Amino acid sequence: MQNRKREINPEESVLDVISKCRRTEAVFRQYDKYAGECICCQALFESIRDVAEKYGLDMEKLMDDLNAAVILSEQESNKKE
Repeated sequence: MQNRKREINPEESVLDVISKCRRTEAVFRQYDKYAGECICCQALFESIRDVAEKYGLDMEKLMDDLNAAVILSEQESNKKE
């Protein structure tokens, strides 16, 4: 069983997170409605912490959603093996 530690660090940029796990792009797209603009378009090089602060997002929830996407992606990957 894999270690369930957080895979995403709040200091990582949006680009780094999406590069690490493509599924996280959909999470950022879900938060666009709260941000009022496309996060991937306007904050691609900003850290998750800065994005949460800039758009008034709940960083803990955002981190949970991003990490859930990573875990789901890893589970799907493990099923293919």
